[in-house]
Amino acid sequence: MSSNPFEIAPILEGIRRWVVIETPTERPDQVNKLADVVAAGYRDLPASVERVAGRDGCGDHLVIRSSWGQEGVPGILVLSHLDTVHPMGFIERLPFKIEGDSAFGPGIYDMKGGAYLAYQAFRQICADDVRPPLGITQLYVSDEEIGSPTSRSLIEAEGRQAKYVLVTEPARKGGKVVTGRKGIARFNVFIRGAPAHAGTRPEDGRSAIRELGHVIQTLEAMNDLTRGITVNVGVVRGGTRPNVIAELAYAQVDMRVPTMSHADELLPKILGISSRTEGVGVKVSGELNRPPYEKTSAGAALYEHAKKLAAELGFELLDTFSGGGSDGNFTAPYAATLDGLGVEGKGAHTPHEQIYISSIEPRTRLLYRLYQTLR
Repeated sequence: MSSNPFEIAPILEGIRRWVVIETPTERPDQVNKLADVVAAGYRDLPASVERVAGRDGCGDHLVIRSSWGQEGVPGILVLSHLDTVHPMGFIERLPFKIEGDSAFGPGIYDMKGGAYLAYQAFRQICADDVRPPLGITQLYVSDEEIGSPTSRSLIEAEGRQAKYVLVTEPARKGGKVVTGRKGIARFNVFIRGAPAHAGTRPEDGRSAIRELGHVIQTLEAMNDLTRGITVNVGVVRGGTRPNVIAELAYAQVDMRVPTMSHADELLPKILGISSRTEGVGVKVSGELNRPPYEKTSAGAALYEHAKKLAAELGFELLDTFSGGGSDGNFTAPYAATLDGLGVEGKGAHTPHEQIYISSIEPRTRLLYRLYQTLR
């Protein structure tokens, strides 16, 4: 161990090793290649590594538990994901490189940088003479970028057993942590009308596309920015030719709500949308796939504790509310959850994704201090 366990160069090299293994969610073979590397990093540490086999086209999940921490006593759960949104080969467009205070690479900001910091902080805790008061469980999942369909039950089960949850999603602008997130629902709209020749027999037709127009207006009217409610019709398809009255139309819809009461109000409204036209069928299916992460008193107390630690380390830690979802949405109903503890940077999901190298040491130290002091 070097004299400074938070030295930037070796941590950055560790992040690089994780970044150069490309891990699109839909390539479980690649995600598992990274999982091998991550698991190997814990071999010499006082921790057990459990590997949960992937299913439904997703990679494996890793559950790492510290050897300390009492059975049945709720401890600290650290949530990270190994998958990225960038397709295979993107690293040629966005190679790992360092320019000034920035390090670039696919998924480096969302969230391989943050995931690596959590591992580094855990390594340091293991090297200390004194064990912290609470056991630490680190969960690395393979499918967060598609809504965590295969890891959700695992995240919720671990969240129910935890006292605190730390999420290594990237920090927000100015290094802010996240203490609340919107809930996310997804819907599919299927419409069936009756086809006819648009020139010779228009009266025989029932246009699915025209009906979809009504449905879109109904959905758009549900937007309420003052209440933080967004409903976005993001994909539409329908029809076959310009001279045929469309028999079929389809749409995909995204809804975001800040609280559970908003979800309870809007879900039945959207699922209950019906046809305005005789002879046309409208079917809406969907669900809330991430519950809102509301700032609870326990979550606020956890943030205040982190803020105090950051001040001791010499920086101000502010919090923010995010419209995007994370795995923290699944644990917030059960345990005090603090999100956005990863690295600072910018450009998540873009060709200029980068982290700020100067944020590596303070953010690693903050995670380390959280591991050390939470009780």
